[in-house]
Amino acid sequence: MNNNKYSVLETKWIDKPVDYTGEELRGHFVREMSGIKNDGVIAFAGSCDVKGESLVDLEDAESGSTIEAEKMLHFIGEHFGCPLREANFRLRVFAAIVKDLFQQRVRDFEIERSGDDLYIGKRKLTVAISTLTPVSAIFHFGININPQGAPVPAVGLEEFNIEAKWMAREALEKYYQECESIELAVRKVRGR
Repeated sequence: MNNNKYSVLETKWIDKPVDYTGEELRGHFVREMSGIKNDGVIAFAGSCDVKGESLVDLEDAESGSTIEAEKMLHFIGEHFGCPLREANFRLRVFAAIVKDLFQQRVRDFEIERSGDDLYIGKRKLTVAISTLTPVSAIFHFGININPQGAPVPAVGLEEFNIEAKWMAREALEKYYQECESIELAVRKVRGR
């Protein structure tokens, strides 16, 4: 008898710097970077420079917007067999997790969540998007570390002395726990 625990999700911190251009938002990028073959979320730090055809958000693309920052903490999540609506819910759960973690460290400022974006006052802390590939639903969630170059008023982790690697590991663990809890909840109910 196999007593292995069901694998809900795998996560990994990528120690080397990786810049984000939007091209990374594709099927199996998580596997390419980490070897994860199941649903997974990876985290890494690097610059952010997304323009033109690489913008997935149609409103941003149509308005000629860009997404830029000198350094961000990036999360790429990939879920197989996941529709786009569920992917958006997952992204909002992820944003709520990051909000809670940030608020634990920064008590003097109120962090506001609007959909999948986080703000401190009128300054933007994060960027986020989810979309579909031919094989999966994927999301990118970026937290400014150093927001220099951002096209909007922005704030970053450095300003609050929050270490990116700490935030990454905590967010990955909390998201894993949330996904596992949901799977267990689905499996423990009796149908009627």
